[in-house]
Amino acid sequence: MLRLFLCLFAELLLMVAVVDGGSHGGDGSGNVTYDGRSLIVDGDRKILFSGSIHYPRSTPEMWPSLIAKAKEGGLDVIQTLVFWNLHEPQPGQFDFSGRRDLVRFIKEVQAQGLYVCLRIGPFIEGEWNYGGLPFWLHDVPGIVFRSDNEPFKFHMKRYATMMVNMMKSERLYASQGGPIILSQIENEYGMVEPAFGEQGPPYVRWVARLAVELQTGVPWVMCKQDDAPDPVINACNGRQCGETFVGPNSPNKPAIWTENWTSFYQVYGEEPRIRSAEDIAYHVALFIAKMKGSYVNYYMYHGGTNFGRTASAYVLTGYYDQAPLDEYGLLRQPKWGHLKELHAAIKLCLKPLLSGSQLTINFSELQQAFVFQESSECVAFLVNKDKRKNATIHFQNSSYELPPLSISILPDCKTVVFNTAKVSTQFSTRSMEQTQKLDSVEKWEEYKEDIPNFDETSLRANMLLEQMNTTKDVSDYLWYNFRFQHDPSNSHPMLKVTSLAHVLLAFVNGEFVGSVHGSHSDKNFSMEKEISLINGTNYVSLLSVMVGMPDSGAYLERRVAGLRSVRIEGEREIKDFSNHSWGYQVGLLGEKLQIYTDLGSRIVPWSRYGSSTHQPLTWYKAEFDAPAGNDPVVLNLNSMEKGEAWVNGQSIGRYWVSFLTHNGSPSQTWYNIPRSFLKPTDNLLVLLEEENGYPPGISIDTVSITKICGHVADSHSPPVATWRSRNRQQSLRLKNHKKVLHGRRPKVLLRCPPGRNISKILFASYGNPNGSCESYEHGSCHSSYSKAIVEKACLGKRKCTIPVWSKKFNGDPCPGIPKALLVDAQCST
Repeated sequence: MLRLFLCLFAELLLMVAVVDGGSHGGDGSGNVTYDGRSLIVDGDRKILFSGSIHYPRSTPEMWPSLIAKAKEGGLDVIQTLVFWNLHEPQPGQFDFSGRRDLVRFIKEVQAQGLYVCLRIGPFIEGEWNYGGLPFWLHDVPGIVFRSDNEPFKFHMKRYATMMVNMMKSERLYASQGGPIILSQIENEYGMVEPAFGEQGPPYVRWVARLAVELQTGVPWVMCKQDDAPDPVINACNGRQCGETFVGPNSPNKPAIWTENWTSFYQVYGEEPRIRSAEDIAYHVALFIAKMKGSYVNYYMYHGGTNFGRTASAYVLTGYYDQAPLDEYGLLRQPKWGHLKELHAAIKLCLKPLLSGSQLTINFSELQQAFVFQESSECVAFLVNKDKRKNATIHFQNSSYELPPLSISILPDCKTVVFNTAKVSTQFSTRSMEQTQKLDSVEKWEEYKEDIPNFDETSLRANMLLEQMNTTKDVSDYLWYNFRFQHDPSNSHPMLKVTSLAHVLLAFVNGEFVGSVHGSHSDKNFSMEKEISLINGTNYVSLLSVMVGMPDSGAYLERRVAGLRSVRIEGEREIKDFSNHSWGYQVGLLGEKLQIYTDLGSRIVPWSRYGSSTHQPLTWYKAEFDAPAGNDPVVLNLNSMEKGEAWVNGQSIGRYWVSFLTHNGSPSQTWYNIPRSFLKPTDNLLVLLEEENGYPPGISIDTVSITKICGHVADSHSPPVATWRSRNRQQSLRLKNHKKVLHGRRPKVLLRCPPGRNISKILFASYGNPNGSCESYEHGSCHSSYSKAIVEKACLGKRKCTIPVWSKKFNGDPCPGIPKALLVDAQCST
């Protein structure tokens, strides 16, 4: 078995990486090399489509289905980050169980015949708590994260070496016959490198040497790192790498896109930022055509769930729900299907794309063509950059109509097989179905969290302690407690607190006086509350709450959180308690007792729901049965406000329903309960409610695709005869990709999810229906036979196909008018 031999001088200029490799899916072995055009796997040049699926953001029971759907969607590679703080929460204590079982995940990818890109980091960002770094690193003397700092480099090298050796011991690198063909070291360091001054560039060179010396047998990449030393490949992250990427920093490196953001991560208080299937497809096609891109990874292809306390500051528990596979693993249509068709169209063009010469033709400022010619084979990408207007392009004695901001792909330089703006795949609608209400107060019990006071604390300091360094990432909560003597002549006292945490709850003499919170865009916030005091000794308890730690930025180890100043202002006197005597308690008593587990819940005396005066910081518990069937299960927390939820002792994540967006709705209402967390009956649900939620309003729901819609014009599909006039190899490729081209005529393809059939046709129109699958009506041209014909073809079936053809609809209802077919259908069990 060959090993990587380019390890003596990682900065040698214009070096071509020649490394060991392996075949698709890990059967056999061979070389993985690269040059200025592409990765070369076992001697074959590759254009690779990849998708990010993070193993801890789903469950091992979900992995096979997620990977299978990614493969069906035309992906070649599964990409994942590696989560250091998940695997080594304490120095030398490692955990690879359950959702942490990286080896099992990679072997599942291998079993399904796909490659792996392993992004080891160790810093990963990824909207993950502390950027994936374990918090104990913070306490290493003299450490400066991600710089030319010996303590950090020692621990980074130790961990990276351990992870690589684990992969080698399982024979998972391509050089060993495994599926890993690409690895990443560090992550977007170029974003912070200038902040480290002279300590930045030496760190980049050291990181590259470390990667090469680990001898993985596969190439390494560094994303957003224009100065990535040879042989490490610099890669692009973003939405528009066909426009923003400066390109490889050596002519001997391929153009690689490691993060093509399929939407954007969402934070509490903000609405989702949707990215359309058309926009994603446009920029993928542009990257391949303009930059000669040969590797595109969708971040995320499946986002999943930030279980427990893993999300970084303010980030939702549901992660990248708008990805091609949604949080629960359901197909997000038309995104999944449109990209599948794009992938298949590109695969028709591999020989000229990978071996041919590139020619750029500029028709105007906003229209151009990229043409690749190899011997008798030719492929063209016709580009219209105009965001508002159609464009007519005259190319090789033919005219082509291009919609706004679109690219047409012509695998023979004549026939359009795909246009990025024309969506022919079905649309789908996701619905939540209530299966069990927890609306009876008899179902619920409650336990009020103890409010500590100064006298009950053992951790003391004469200052306000920094929160993260005090809690050590074992809890979101830190109690700040003090006591003082109140002079009754100092009337109308006002409590004033400033904080760099995320939420503050204030109690005076055990009574709740108010709360306030910050936001993702604010670095600090303050509270001003008039309070009632008693003559003599008063006790003030301030609960500072984090909603995740930061995940990015230079000098992460210097970031601070928690209370910054505390004053009580009266009419006669202002008292500053910032340097007063303070008592601290890390975490809540309920956390310490683990009352969210079956065993822990028996330790405390639960009361009947509503048996005493309500206060914030109350634990609630109830039991429920698992819904029948296989649909994903969710907890509808619309009646709750803020806290964390556990099912059978497993945290399904933080919730924050009361933090509304600008349009007045919660950022997230439904919270994922993986089926593997559930028992058939008597599932223990425990919630920590920080505010004033109403548990009897909670329900157990299921998630399903209940509506599907197809909209296809009769001009979408090319005539096959054009293809058959080309050479035999191209004709064979066409035959192998007939699903992309929908055969001789365009067709509406409808498919319900497993376990459901088409039960009702909600709308059908052959003619020129107005609108789209999101909003439609009959146009001026409509066949009266439309609904009956579609019902005959589809009702009672899981999937059906209807040709967009006048003969199918008993003749042309309006000759001379371009036709389309729009069908909206309901799926039921």
